[in-house]
Amino acid sequence: MPTPILEARRVTKVFRSGFITKHELIALDDFSLVFSPDRPTITTIAGESGSGKTTLANLILGFVSPSSGQVLFEGKDIWKLSKAEWVTFRKEVQAVFQDPYEVYNPFYLVDSVLETVVKRFHLADTPAQGREIIINALEVLGLRPDEVLGKYPHQLSGGQRQRIMVARAFLTSPRFILADEPVSMVDASLRALILENMLRLKNEFGISFMYITHDLSTAYQISDDIYILYLGMIAEHGDVNEVIPNPKHPYTQLLLSSVPNPDPDLAWEGTIELPPEDTVRLQTRRICRFSMRCPYVMDVCRQSAPPLYEVGPNHYASCFLYRDHPIKGSAETNGASGEVTRADGNGIRAATTERTETDWPDPNRPSQEAASSER
Repeated sequence: MPTPILEARRVTKVFRSGFITKHELIALDDFSLVFSPDRPTITTIAGESGSGKTTLANLILGFVSPSSGQVLFEGKDIWKLSKAEWVTFRKEVQAVFQDPYEVYNPFYLVDSVLETVVKRFHLADTPAQGREIIINALEVLGLRPDEVLGKYPHQLSGGQRQRIMVARAFLTSPRFILADEPVSMVDASLRALILENMLRLKNEFGISFMYITHDLSTAYQISDDIYILYLGMIAEHGDVNEVIPNPKHPYTQLLLSSVPNPDPDLAWEGTIELPPEDTVRLQTRRICRFSMRCPYVMDVCRQSAPPLYEVGPNHYASCFLYRDHPIKGSAETNGASGEVTRADGNGIRAATTERTETDWPDPNRPSQEAASSER
């Protein structure tokens, strides 16, 4: 098995605050993910605000260090890379950020963000060669160099600015690009174009993407795999064609049921009832963090955190509703073959004996009352 380009291995990030009274906030808990060099993919990280998406991005890019676990680049912990290896990491792991306005210095031509990359990574021997590399990158992204070069940021549209940032990431010939909500601040007409650019870079140049988004519809259109996060935990993950059409975790089901119907004659009914934010955010990892909102909450949910159960082919959900399914095992604990194990009588099943089989609700969809209350 080839060494992964990038791997998050059981990564946890805890933020601590307070001088006299100490508080801990688990922003990301026991997260694992592997990007293989022989299978370029677009992997979506989705979830509501505060679910841990930005924390994950900062950890992957080496902006913050994990409290436990490792982020590995070509099998090496990124916090133990030599100076030369760190330069290679920065070259092969690129990022496209959300805001296409604030990444530019308004006093400089847009050419500067591209020329800086060429100079810093020594991509060209002469200015003419550097110019040729820049023009080629812009053309790959569907931009006309004569229309964007030599302009100030305010003279370009938001879509042009964002595609220039994708071109900047492409300049270094990376193997991995982290795209943090790259289409959330551009017009709807330009979103498809940027997403098409991502697909082209994956298919033609073998670049893998981590696509962070709130938009499950675009995730479904372009992704291969998807991770649904809730308060730092993986609620559900797997093949996007399994997860979106057939969600198993109650949180994923409620996310999809909350997508508004584009019918102006259809009234939006029900109210959203959420627990106090501080109460939710400061929950410990010893329980299911969705238990305060879950329509299927059980005693066991407030006693321990559920593991990831295999609920289908390449489809996993961390919910006790699936306690009779295999538990995802070695792939998440040691990065090996992806084998699964079953809970034994002394583990999870022993904690769930208070309910009989008929007591457990149907896990395939949330109740109408629960879905209505979330709208």
